[in-house]
Amino acid sequence: MNQSAAHSVHPKTRGERFASRSLGVSKSAIAFVVGLALLTGCDSNPPPLAIEEGADENGNSAPTAFTAQANRDAAAALPFENTTDFDLATRGLIASEPSLLVPGRNGVPAWNRDAYNFIEGDAPDSVHPSLWRQAKLNNIHGLFEVVEGIYQVRGYDLANMTLIDGDSGWIVVDPMTSAQTGEAAMAFALEHLPRKPIRAVLFTHSHIDHFGGVLGVLKAAGVDADSVEVIAPAGFLDEATSENILAGPTMMRRAQYMYGMPLPRAERGHVDTGLGKEPAAGDFGVLSPTREISQTGESLTIDGVEIEFQIVSGSEAPAEFTFYLPQYRAFCGAELLSRNLHNLYTLRGAKVRDAIGWSGFIDEIGELFPDIETYFASHHWPVWGADEVRQFFEVQRDTYKFIHDQTLRFAYQGFTPREIAERVELPAALRNGFSNRDYYGTVYHNVRAVYQFYFGWYDGNPANLAPLSPEDEAVRYVEAMGGEEAVVQKAQTAFDAGDYRWAATLLNHAVFANAESTAARALLAKTYDQLGYQAESGPWRDVYLTGALELRQGSSEVTLDPGQARGMIRYAERGHFFDVMAAQLNAEKAEGEEFVINFTFTDLDENHVLTVKNSVMHHRIDELAPDANATLSTTQDLFLDLILGEANLAGLVMDDDLKVEGSRLDLARFFGLQDRYTGNFNIVFP
Repeated sequence: MNQSAAHSVHPKTRGERFASRSLGVSKSAIAFVVGLALLTGCDSNPPPLAIEEGADENGNSAPTAFTAQANRDAAAALPFENTTDFDLATRGLIASEPSLLVPGRNGVPAWNRDAYNFIEGDAPDSVHPSLWRQAKLNNIHGLFEVVEGIYQVRGYDLANMTLIDGDSGWIVVDPMTSAQTGEAAMAFALEHLPRKPIRAVLFTHSHIDHFGGVLGVLKAAGVDADSVEVIAPAGFLDEATSENILAGPTMMRRAQYMYGMPLPRAERGHVDTGLGKEPAAGDFGVLSPTREISQTGESLTIDGVEIEFQIVSGSEAPAEFTFYLPQYRAFCGAELLSRNLHNLYTLRGAKVRDAIGWSGFIDEIGELFPDIETYFASHHWPVWGADEVRQFFEVQRDTYKFIHDQTLRFAYQGFTPREIAERVELPAALRNGFSNRDYYGTVYHNVRAVYQFYFGWYDGNPANLAPLSPEDEAVRYVEAMGGEEAVVQKAQTAFDAGDYRWAATLLNHAVFANAESTAARALLAKTYDQLGYQAESGPWRDVYLTGALELRQGSSEVTLDPGQARGMIRYAERGHFFDVMAAQLNAEKAEGEEFVINFTFTDLDENHVLTVKNSVMHHRIDELAPDANATLSTTQDLFLDLILGEANLAGLVMDDDLKVEGSRLDLARFFGLQDRYTGNFNIVFP
């Protein structure tokens, strides 16, 4: 390995660098695991609805004539005769497997590409034809040659894995989500490529589908983790283990909707995320970087391959880089670029992303690397040819800039985010192709994201400053419209006219006023079916259809085991866990209470002091407070047992790794101030 890769810079031991776990995951699964540790029980739901005549076995209603016509109109508006993407998506195919089912844990597949075999031929009336087209493209899987020396395994996971041929081994880029999918993909690649060791791994960014399978990849190649150089953007490990950790319970629940987790894979169910088929499941892990890239323009030579980096952190991910390979004239766009419009705001819930910064990073690529002839990335299929690459970059760049600028243009005129979202449409030059369609993000909700980025939630209208709660508003709304029966009848009239957005508005009020109303629930479910069938966005479709499913059957069960997250979350700063404790402090129970609690991690020589006063918990890393109510001394592993619910304090009083000094009663009272959350809070019900 070239010395510029600094293999000697290896501050972590194998034990510190090695982590794994088992969990069905989404794009930001690491963000959820602490929240999952807090989940107990389920909210109650009204009884399930009977399956109506004409529905499929899952209760989904048939597409109406209005939906069928809307999808036919969409097909007529786009150049479906252009099959270039299918040529590009299959170009360089070396081999593929006719059946692709990767086993996981407890009989649950880690990856089931075969579940999507129904996606062939023309789009059914229940799927937007453009989304169906994208789903067919994302069904293409196998080992591909990008250019001689660069290969990709696609369709084995939500993301791609790239293999770069070095002087003596392979450089692996983005080793997928789980150990199972990573191992299967690497093993398949090595059946057709030279069996050489892995010399380095590049994590382009801090989302789980781009690093979580690394341990399986190394296993398939027969390589020890300590022999591999790991390159990542600055801040990668903290972002990978802790991003949105405080939002865990809410984000996980909303991700069920965004990714259609409980939906069947079917013509009236989930067909694609737009970015790929679905999040993978299984065991996932991480390796601590041996080198971090912090500045654009940094260059490394790894196993004879020169790599020039561009830092794009703060665009699609909080820690991210792209890179250029001069000897191949090939550019890896990571997830800064993909063959869809991406999310400036992701529906599972996340911090809003910077549209103008995102566009600027894409613009910068041409200045940094003017000789690009091939583009490849972490999702979808490559682009070949200098002119074609420039055109692809231009459309992506200008799409984000257009959304940004036009949102502000209308905001300057006093329009609110809902009004702006109805007005902004991409110009013909940007909307008449397929590379930036609404498959994942949408113009509609990205406009609202730009507004939120600058102006926040308040639209300036005094009526929206302190509105009634949804339940109170719904009760009064239904009463003002003449009662539940009248509202449902008006909604039925709207439904019969194909006015599904208005029907959904009416019926949402009816359900929030009376969740026991079978008429309102059934019609709202049918309404969400039609909105889902017409959605070009995979996540929009999944949100609507998951809402319909839960209206019929009740909230989906959360089945993830937070204890399986141990190997990953042990990398998170301990302070993040205390921040979660502060966020779940029950203010009413804590009123008038005052506590000082010391936590000391005996194996880390690290002290934390927690104080409760004014119904607020504060945390600091400090010397132990001498006046503490209690001091709890423990190891990091035992602390994780407590956090993950694998042990309780009462059962550990005799454990040699746990010691309590001071008042055990006060310590119990302190923990008693913590709320315990359900992972199944209602969304379509009040």
